[in-house]
Amino acid sequence: MNSAITAAFDSWTPPIFTIAMLLAVAALYARGFVRLHRQMPRRFAAWRLASFLAGIATLLVAIASPLEALDDLLLQVHMTQHLILMLVSPALLLAGAPAIPLLRGLRPRIAKLVGRALRARPTQCAYQWLSEPLICWIAFAAATWGWHLPYSFQLALRSDGWHVAEHACFFTTALMFWYPVIQPWPSAPRWPRWTMIPYLLLADGQNTVLSALFMFSDRLIYPFYATAPRIAGFTPLGDQIVAGAIMWVPGSIFYLVPAAAIIFQMLAPQSLSPPLRSRTEFIPSN
Repeated sequence: MNSAITAAFDSWTPPIFTIAMLLAVAALYARGFVRLHRQMPRRFAAWRLASFLAGIATLLVAIASPLEALDDLLLQVHMTQHLILMLVSPALLLAGAPAIPLLRGLRPRIAKLVGRALRARPTQCAYQWLSEPLICWIAFAAATWGWHLPYSFQLALRSDGWHVAEHACFFTTALMFWYPVIQPWPSAPRWPRWTMIPYLLLADGQNTVLSALFMFSDRLIYPFYATAPRIAGFTPLGDQIVAGAIMWVPGSIFYLVPAAAIIFQMLAPQSLSPPLRSRTEFIPSN
């Protein structure tokens, strides 16, 4: 193994607090899911639990594994982290329809307090604004481009605090972005379903432009990596090209496959389904 990789692994310390928090969220969701699965086995099928837990697992890989030790050695590793935080983990977590299971996983007294806070007018106003698809798209694109600017990207490389802020920004805006696409129960769509097709295609377009800048630039975008140790024969510029390819190809797949699925969904014959229970039925009342 390359000596630089060995040194990076040796210096890596598991983020115990982060790991504990993610495992606690997984346990809370599982507790609530089991209760809801008994009441609504079709709505809360086992695949939702698997999806949410997979989302937690991918988060652990991105921010709480030795992968974190290599992001300042290889840009392609850093881009893989970003891909997980922005495309993989948020989609898996939202596919688990986490709102009600997490609420039902709480102790009844705490769940009532949280339910009351969720019904409060300021919370509802904030939700209405933050779940507006246009706001979600702009926030996601702004975070993508803003944090990939040379100054901000290298600031995150040099400062642990800014690195955490970068990852938090990517993840939260990604949750916003994927929310109207996945539309997890019990949320209601704000825009017609067909609008999610251009929503995803435009996101893929801006991702393609950014990826192309990495792949076809004849100079290093981030001089920080110029002094990084050579690993697996990669030059800094070669590493940058691979990072752009990682952003471009898997990134496009994550945008285009859901867009195609929505098209097929809209073209498929619509079957009548039994009426759903009230969206607020499982939110504890005062």
